[in-house]
Amino acid sequence: METASFTGLIKVLVWILFIYYALKFLMRLLAPYFLQQVVKKAEQNFQQQQQNYRNQQQRQQQQQQQPSNFEKPQEKKKVGEYIDFEEIE
Repeated sequence: METASFTGLIKVLVWILFIYYALKFLMRLLAPYFLQQVVKKAEQNFQQQQQNYRNQQQRQQQQQQQPSNFEKPQEKKKVGEYIDFEEIE
């Protein structure tokens, strides 16, 4: 059975600190690139939504401008007047 030694603990702590600072350094170098990619993707999504909205508006305008071939339905004959009865107690 191996026992933990003080030097082994120091080595582990040094490695942890080394890895922490290496990742911190790499993130400072790579973070602007990742943020730029995220912003580009968001911009593309926004432009696509705007284009879809414009297309939808154009379709609605075209449908409103085209005369409809459907005639208005004729009113049915009125049989009588509607009377609302109230219950008296």
